[in-house]
Amino acid sequence: MQSNQNGHPTKIAYSIREACQASSLGRTSVYAHIASGRLRAVRIGGRTVIPAESLHALIAGEA
Repeated sequence: MQSNQNGHPTKIAYSIREACQASSLGRTSVYAHIASGRLRAVRIGGRTVIPAESLHALIAGEA
Protein backbone atom coordinates (compact mmCIF):
# COMPACT_ATOMS: atom_id res chain seq x y z
CA MET A 1 0.00 0.00 0.00
CA GLN A 2 1.31 3.41 -0.94
CA SER A 3 1.42 6.27 1.51
CA ASN A 4 1.50 10.01 1.12
CA GLN A 5 4.20 12.35 2.42
CA ASN A 6 2.58 12.38 5.87
CA GLY A 7 2.85 8.60 6.11
CA HIS A 8 -0.92 8.09 5.79
CA PRO A 9 -2.20 5.52 3.29
CA THR A 10 -3.03 7.01 -0.12
CA LYS A 11 -6.80 7.26 -0.60
CA ILE A 12 -8.24 4.92 -3.20
CA ALA A 13 -11.78 6.31 -2.89
CA TYR A 14 -13.53 9.42 -1.60
CA SER A 15 -16.90 9.91 0.02
CA ILE A 16 -19.10 12.47 -1.72
CA ARG A 17 -18.15 15.06 0.89
CA GLU A 18 -14.43 14.29 0.54
CA ALA A 19 -14.68 14.44 -3.27
CA CYS A 20 -16.27 17.89 -2.97
CA GLN A 21 -13.53 19.10 -0.64
CA ALA A 22 -10.69 17.59 -2.68
CA SER A 23 -11.95 18.97 -6.00
CA SER A 24 -13.49 22.26 -4.84
CA LEU A 25 -16.70 21.23 -6.62
CA GLY A 26 -20.10 21.58 -5.03
CA ARG A 27 -22.28 18.63 -4.10
CA THR A 28 -24.71 19.36 -6.95
CA SER A 29 -21.85 19.45 -9.47
CA VAL A 30 -20.46 16.14 -8.21
CA TYR A 31 -23.86 14.48 -8.55
CA ALA A 32 -24.32 16.03 -12.02
CA HIS A 33 -20.97 14.57 -13.13
CA ILE A 34 -22.02 11.17 -11.76
CA ALA A 35 -25.37 11.35 -13.58
CA SER A 36 -23.68 12.28 -16.87
CA GLY A 37 -21.17 9.43 -16.58
CA ARG A 38 -18.11 11.69 -16.33
CA LEU A 39 -17.52 10.62 -12.72
CA ARG A 40 -17.83 7.03 -11.53
CA ALA A 41 -19.57 6.29 -8.25
CA VAL A 42 -19.62 2.91 -6.52
CA ARG A 43 -22.20 1.83 -3.94
CA ILE A 44 -20.71 -0.27 -1.15
CA GLY A 45 -23.34 -1.23 1.36
CA GLY A 46 -25.18 1.99 2.12
CA ARG A 47 -22.30 4.22 1.08
CA THR A 48 -21.43 5.86 -2.19
CA VAL A 49 -17.74 6.34 -2.89
CA ILE A 50 -15.87 7.92 -5.79
CA PRO A 51 -12.78 6.00 -6.92
CA ALA A 52 -9.74 8.30 -6.70
CA GLU A 53 -8.70 7.61 -10.31
CA SER A 54 -12.13 8.71 -11.54
CA LEU A 55 -11.95 12.00 -9.62
CA HIS A 56 -8.37 12.62 -10.81
CA ALA A 57 -9.41 11.96 -14.44
CA LEU A 58 -12.33 14.41 -14.16
CA ILE A 59 -10.09 17.14 -12.77
CA ALA A 60 -7.41 16.45 -15.40
CA GLY A 61 -10.04 16.84 -18.14
CA GLU A 62 -9.76 13.21 -19.22
CA ALA A 63 -13.36 12.29 -18.34
